[in-house]
Amino acid sequence: MKTRVTWLEDRTFVGRTTSGHQVVLGTAHGENPKPGPSAMELVLIGTGGCSAWDVVNILEKGREKVEDCVVELDADRAETEPKVFTRIHLHFVLRGRGLSEAKVRRAIDLSVDKYCSASAMLARTATITHDFEVVDTAPVPAE
Repeated sequence: MKTRVTWLEDRTFVGRTTSGHQVVLGTAHGENPKPGPSAMELVLIGTGGCSAWDVVNILEKGREKVEDCVVELDADRAETEPKVFTRIHLHFVLRGRGLSEAKVRRAIDLSVDKYCSASAMLARTATITHDFEVVDTAPVPAE
């Protein structure tokens, strides 16, 4: 895997992947507004994306009818440099018809504890916790 990050101006950079995608990142500088997510915000987004992919993949393989998966992440960073993440909490919201809470719990546990390489790296400096909610989208039978 390779990427390239190019400095545009002030504290604005563009990251490009070999697959042809790009993202503007940086921090506010002087009078200039923040041009995009910071590098650490991208790390957190990447962790959520990594785990969400795992969870959807595991549930679909288990023939669960997943319609939506959202991961809300909340994190704390160290007060001193290099200001690594010290705590990360992932809250999953899964929507689907008749989703099994046991299967959702298992999929999330497998992702966070085994499959997600991003959370595995971050677990070296951060306490990672997670919880979830399931929203059943099956129609309620008329009485």
